[in-house]
Amino acid sequence: MLKSKKWLGAIAVIIGLIVLNVVGQYFYHRFDFTKDKRFTLTQKTKDLLLKNKKPILITVFLNGELPPAFKRLQASVKDLLADYKAYSSVEIKVVFVDPLADLNGAQQDTVVNNLYQNGIEATNLSVKTDNGLTQKLVFPMAMIESDGKQIPVKLFQNLQAGGNYEENINRSIENLEYTFTSSIKKVINGSNPRIGFTESNGELSDLQLYDAMHTLSNSYEVGRINLKTIDKAGLDKLKLMIIAKPTIPFTETEKYKINYFVLNGGRVVFSLDQVSADLDSLRGNSDQMVFNNKLNLDDMLFMYGARINYNVIADANCAEIPVATGGGAGQIQLAPWLYYPILQADTISTLVKNLDGIKAEFASTVDTIGAKNVVKTYILKTSSFNKVFNVPKLFSLQMVAEQPDPKSFLNKPQNAAVLLEGNFVSVFEGRPLPAGIDQPYTNKSISDTTKLLVIGDGDIFKNQVVAKDGSPLPLGFDRYTQKTFGNKAFLLNIADYFTDADNLIALRNKEVKIRLLDRAKVKLEKTKWQFVNIVAPLLLLILFAIFQHYRRKYKYAR
Repeated sequence: MLKSKKWLGAIAVIIGLIVLNVVGQYFYHRFDFTKDKRFTLTQKTKDLLLKNKKPILITVFLNGELPPAFKRLQASVKDLLADYKAYSSVEIKVVFVDPLADLNGAQQDTVVNNLYQNGIEATNLSVKTDNGLTQKLVFPMAMIESDGKQIPVKLFQNLQAGGNYEENINRSIENLEYTFTSSIKKVINGSNPRIGFTESNGELSDLQLYDAMHTLSNSYEVGRINLKTIDKAGLDKLKLMIIAKPTIPFTETEKYKINYFVLNGGRVVFSLDQVSADLDSLRGNSDQMVFNNKLNLDDMLFMYGARINYNVIADANCAEIPVATGGGAGQIQLAPWLYYPILQADTISTLVKNLDGIKAEFASTVDTIGAKNVVKTYILKTSSFNKVFNVPKLFSLQMVAEQPDPKSFLNKPQNAAVLLEGNFVSVFEGRPLPAGIDQPYTNKSISDTTKLLVIGDGDIFKNQVVAKDGSPLPLGFDRYTQKTFGNKAFLLNIADYFTDADNLIALRNKEVKIRLLDRAKVKLEKTKWQFVNIVAPLLLLILFAIFQHYRRKYKYAR
């Protein structure tokens, strides 16, 4: 009777396992027991993977011998892509490769150049080991391919020059789902949104915008547009218009075209200098009187719900500039320049979440104006140690030696950028058509739901240029301090947020808690924990075997 019960129990267990496997073929579910749900995909990602009908190939170049921090990134990529494969309705093939494996120096140079031509960029790391610093070339990139189209994907975000990578790796891991999901969507949709930088009013040159346009061109159609000549059909093809540091006043005709673009649901970024301050002008003169810039856009911004003030922000949290010390011919040193504030991101908004400080030059404060059906969100601000100067004001490089008075600089943070979302009223409602517009482009008085961004600085998207050969540097990189600020990441966030109807940038809200080892304790107790993790289990196994041997001998000897 007892034996039959045991057999029945065993059969029941086997039948239960069979039923569970059969049910599992039709009902799929993954259990995530982590506190921060790091292995749980958002519903937006699941929907995209289920709707997709095109096979996808993902080649990850982060492989081979890697520093420990990048091994964590690699492991997170593997875990995430395993989830993508599990939820996808079609095949997703994932391949990890080391592009420099078994290659000599000349061959490696060729491979690096070929990969760069396809948007796969290498990162040269100074890795700290027990024996000191070593150089390592890694490729924290991936290539997503589908239906004959491909897009490079950057896995390592917010690179800082020469420092501890742990925090940046953590940020990169948090952004992986957004990075892969948004890139997969662009590949399978086929068509890329069109972004236009205006050039009709003395805006930044192609060279100054080189890295901004080059970076965006990996995922978008990017070019320059002339508001004097572009027609309605040309505006209809645009998704995002960026007005970066104009210096010539806008005509009513040009403003009419911008207004039509907004009414039709187009998105616009106003990156404006309201004052005429410029560091290059100060270098050539002993001093410079700074006046208001007359761009003829104040009424338009007022109607939309924002105002850029005619002032200059000074902030103790600022960038440094090279100045002559007078200690000898050509002797230069770096000094803080209060009028190059490092703007901080307001983490409430997903548009700027996890961004590093953003370098600005002679920035102005931004206020909001009452406007119905418009939601206003401040996204960039100064530190709490700042002072605002109204113009006109006399500037000179001698001001670099001034020490800020702590009492006068203690101030609440000043806002330097505002995001406007909603339905905007027409600036030209009830007004006659401007010269050159024969027929109304639209009869709307209220815009479709759209987004505008107003920034009180025109240099946010400007890259530095090497004076010797005229070559552009990466956006956000400061050649003097060798620091990389968050300007490029900010631009990419804007492009994604303003062109993506599904608002995938909300995926950046995921926060992954990385529980790092105590490096000092590891170094101090390295031998101890090696013994605990390697030798102790072997000793326990040997002791158990000896115990089992004598137990069996005692049992059966009787």
